[in-house]
Amino acid sequence: MPQGQGLVLNGGMSSSETAPRDEPAEALPAVAPQLRALRRRASLTLEAAARQAGLSPAHLSRLETGQRQPSLPMLLSLARIYGTTVSELLGESAADRDAVVRAADMDPTVAGGWTYWQAGAAGRGMQALRVHVPHGSQGDIVRVHPGEEWLYVLKGRLRLRLGDALHRLGPGDSAHFDSLTPHRIAAQDPDGVELLFVHTLLQSPTAALCLGPTPGETP
Repeated sequence: MPQGQGLVLNGGMSSSETAPRDEPAEALPAVAPQLRALRRRASLTLEAAARQAGLSPAHLSRLETGQRQPSLPMLLSLARIYGTTVSELLGESAADRDAVVRAADMDPTVAGGWTYWQAGAAGRGMQALRVHVPHGSQGDIVRVHPGEEWLYVLKGRLRLRLGDALHRLGPGDSAHFDSLTPHRIAAQDPDGVELLFVHTLLQSPTAALCLGPTPGETP
């Protein structure tokens, strides 16, 4: 959803042993030992964990020995299976980052007409933002990317299109959806809409996440 995230249509997990989103082994050196230790802590065999994750045992074994590194969607799936967090899979401890974000430290960032305030720690597998969406800004942009999104309307009214379905949300309403579902977000009121927003895709410096407007359609 935020500007600056790359368009990835094939970012979900694959059962193939040559998953295209896997990275070279040297990218995340702490992951391999953590994956094995946390699987054993969950009392899962290699075969059982691989089956639940939609992987082959050989693929999971390569991840655990550091021959391959998992994509973020794969990390999210393994974290759920092992009953832990992506941060723990990455070898991070709770003391590595501050747990509290003070309002005075939330500096606004403007991108594409939207205003963002970082409401959670940067660099985690789950990103939390407070967002102001002006009326008429980016309402024709279709977003598609791996992960999940949750949003909560604080003020104003929101027009949310998920696939072919159009939803209108007011203050107190929320939505939770798979980000691979094509989605568009627009403010319905002239004063815009304010949201709390959580997503599971780490920010990327690549080009804006955008398929462009659908011809002849109003968001």
